[in-house]
Amino acid sequence: MLRMTMLPAASLCILMVLSLCSRAEATTAFDLLRETAVSYRGSLPCGGWDCECAFGRQKSCCCIAQPLFELEEATFTRMVGLWEGLSHLNSQIEELTAGCKIAFTAAMLPMSGCLGPFNSNMSISYRSVSLNQGNGYNPALGTFTAPHAGLYSFSFTAYSSVGSAGQRLYQKVQLMKNDQLVASSWEDNREDSEDSSTQTVLLQLRRGCQVYVELLSGRQLCGDTQGQNMFSGYLVYPFSEQ
Repeated sequence: MLRMTMLPAASLCILMVLSLCSRAEATTAFDLLRETAVSYRGSLPCGGWDCECAFGRQKSCCCIAQPLFELEEATFTRMVGLWEGLSHLNSQIEELTAGCKIAFTAAMLPMSGCLGPFNSNMSISYRSVSLNQGNGYNPALGTFTAPHAGLYSFSFTAYSSVGSAGQRLYQKVQLMKNDQLVASSWEDNREDSEDSSTQTVLLQLRRGCQVYVELLSGRQLCGDTQGQNMFSGYLVYPFSEQ
């Protein structure tokens, strides 16, 4: 009975010794593999394998850790450059469009009589102002002064009524830019008792340029009881000052 009891115990001891030997051999083999990898001087498939990482931590990602780090740095640098470029562009846009809500609409005050005739060309004062964004229009002078350089659209309507057929309808108004003629509207006949026309133009203006409508000397505008003689304009888009 004693022999039967001792046999399993001996077997257990042998197994434990074999297990320890196997672990020692495995540890020795791992160390040998590590030393071999560290001392290897040949080319690596990934070009930069971190052996300390490969044998000490995760084994699948260490081979590309450095390339990934370099890619991350390059991406971050590029994003910083793009952000700086966008910030600069945003500053330019804000500078270009600052205060560029520019538009006005004005009409002559209703009258039953006539404006004119005068001995010289006379700037028309459109005193009934319904819109003046940017405060570019001066109703006392009838003159628009560009607050900002840009492309502007201007419209004017010339209306006159002499009351009855047979009287002479004799009007001419013209749009002026810095004392230069841009567009005009005129009528000279005895067949029509009233008539109107509208002109619309696009003008490139520098800051400070002036635009106005004038009544030609010897001509007249009559019978505008509804304020139908109008002058309006707005900024289409701004320019940077050259």
